[in-house]
Formats: sequence, C-alpha cells, structure tokens
Amino acid sequence: MTTTSGPGVALKSETIGLAVSLELPLLIVDIQRGGPSTGLPTKTEQADLLQAMYGRNGEAPVPVVAPKTPADCFDAALEAARIALTYRTPVFLLSDGYLANGSEPWRIPETESLPDLTTPFATGPNHTLADGTDVFWPYKRDPETLARPWAVPGTPGLEHRIGGIEKQDGTGNISYDPANHEFMVRTRQAKIDNITVPDLEVDDPDGATTLVLGWGSTYGPITAAVRRIRREGGRIAQTHLRHLNPFPNNLGEILGRYDKVVIPEMNLGQLATLIRAKYLVDAHSHTQINGMPFKAEQLATALKEAIHG
Repeated sequence: MTTTSGPGVALKSETIGLAVSLELPLLIVDIQRGGPSTGLPTKTEQADLLQAMYGRNGEAPVPVVAPKTPADCFDAALEAARIALTYRTPVFLLSDGYLANGSEPWRIPETESLPDLTTPFATGPNHTLADGTDVFWPYKRDPETLARPWAVPGTPGLEHRIGGIEKQDGTGNISYDPANHEFMVRTRQAKIDNITVPDLEVDDPDGATTLVLGWGSTYGPITAAVRRIRREGGRIAQTHLRHLNPFPNNLGEILGRYDKVVIPEMNLGQLATLIRAKYLVDAHSHTQINGMPFKAEQLATALKEAIHG
C-alpha cells in the first residue's frame, strides 16, 4: 500500500504499470489536491480521475474506488483491498483534500464484522506437463476471477520470473509473440471488466426526470442541495458512484431513465467525459476547480437551472 497525491502518482506510474504486468495486489491511495505540478498542496480537487484511469503507458487497466465521506473512507479502503487481493491487481482509492481534512462521528466496527480478506497462497505445483512432470505456472488463472496464483517468494519449487517484459500465458516466461501479447492484454482488461461490484442505488422518491450523478467528496454538497430542492417542491433524483472502474452493471440502465443527467465535479468534467464516451448520454457538467468544495446553495441553484432549463 502507498499513499500519495497527484504528483506522486505521476512518479509512481511506472511501478503501477509493473504491478499490472506482475498482477499482484497494490493499493494506491491518492489524496487529490489542486494541480498541475505542485499546484495547490493544501486545497482540494478531483482532477486525478483520468490519471488513475489511463495514466500509464500501454494498456494498463486499474480498478478505481472513491469514498464519499470521511467515515466512508474506512469501508472504501476495505473494498479496494478486497478487489486488489481477490483479483491480483493494483487498485486506486481516490480520496481528496476535502475528505482528508473532514471529520464525522464514526463507530469503530467489531473486528468480527469485517470482511475476511484472507488470501490463499500457492503451496505447490499447479500444472502437469505432457511428460508427467508437475510444475508451477505463475499465470495459470482462476477461471472465475482470472486472477493468477500468488506464491510467496522463497517457497521451494515455486520459483518463477517477475519483471515488466510481457509474460507468456501460463508459464510466465518472457514472450515477444504478437498473438500472446494481444491475448495477455485482452485478458488483463477482461479481469478488470469482470470485477464484481454492487449495483448502484438511486434516491428518487418523486419520479424525477433529472438525475444528479456524483462521485467522491461531492456527496455531501450534492445531498444537501438535493434536500433544498425537494423542500421547495422540486423533483430531482440522486445517485453516487463508489466504483469508477469498472462502473456498476446497472449504471447504463439508470442513466437511460432520465431526460437530463447532471454531473458536478471539482475538475473540468472528467467523469462526464467517461460517461458520455461509454453510455452515449448527453451528460451535463457542472464544474468548479478553485480549490474549494461545492457550496450547497450554489449547487442547488445550478441544479434548479438544469431541471427547468
């Protein structure tokens, strides 16, 4: 596990790509702050989403999880660790300065109630060659998760190569074969695409035609703005993403229910770009990038304009 901000993610990008190739668990906690470069070290921003999604050379898909409140950071971190361990992959946890400096009452959970993150390690050979020899293949995958086995370094009989050069399917040997490279690239992408994440829930008590979609720390201001609108008799639906890669399976169906989708972000519209590209939805961006979180009143005004516009 490593904790950093956006500039540190840039410096760690080669190692994150190496972890994608090695297919080993790594949790990268990015406390986003104003950029570019040193930018605004003490101010908040949500502008590292596309960096987390694509900020590596080659096809190097990485799951992305985002907490929505200070207390939710605990559960989101557990979820990110679950994904990393189950699927043998680096995972981004995208927090930001607003959450990092925030606080709220939080009940310390009983350890017995926490998810079991125990991971089985490889203990012996897992493949038999044509001549009957039992060997260990480090890239022989679990058929359900597509995760490879995890062998503790130094385990007798489980020696295997690591490194950033493309692996041969199964054996893990160095391979420059074009067909093998395409197969491995597509397999790594399929592993991320098939990660099991919960369906998205929508708060829509009044049958609204406008949906506000958020992610990360915008949850508080969005929720407060939605409450203001409803108290004034307005109808608006709200949903909030924790999983940004892969998206929940029902996101496309949810987006299709509404005439208008508004996405408030503390960047220049990064989630909106992803939503438009994947779902062909004319999502409307409402952006702010001044180092400060949204104010509920200002956000409510923007959402009312979207409803009636």
